[in-house]
Amino acid sequence: MGLLVIFLVLVAVVVVVSAPLRRPGADAAADVQRSQITRDADVADLEAARDAKYREIRDADLDHRTGKLCDEDYAQLDAGLRAEAVEIMNALERLAPRQPA
Repeated sequence: MGLLVIFLVLVAVVVVVSAPLRRPGADAAADVQRSQITRDADVADLEAARDAKYREIRDADLDHRTGKLCDEDYAQLDAGLRAEAVEIMNALERLAPRQPA
């Protein structure tokens, strides 16, 4: 009789513990959550890259204004930095489109 009770308790524990795994859509919900976490991390990385690129543009502008960069070098550097910033902003817009206010 004691073995039967232990067996029934073990079966009940297995059923309760495995319930989330047997639920329909559990895998889909987990995949959505994982993709949301990945997307959030990608957005955070892109935002950090955007901020760094803005700092580079400001630094180049300051170097030009203080005479450390000639006009030709500044124009070339500025064009490249701004093109990279546009690429970052486009990638960021694809991942996290702006919500209307």
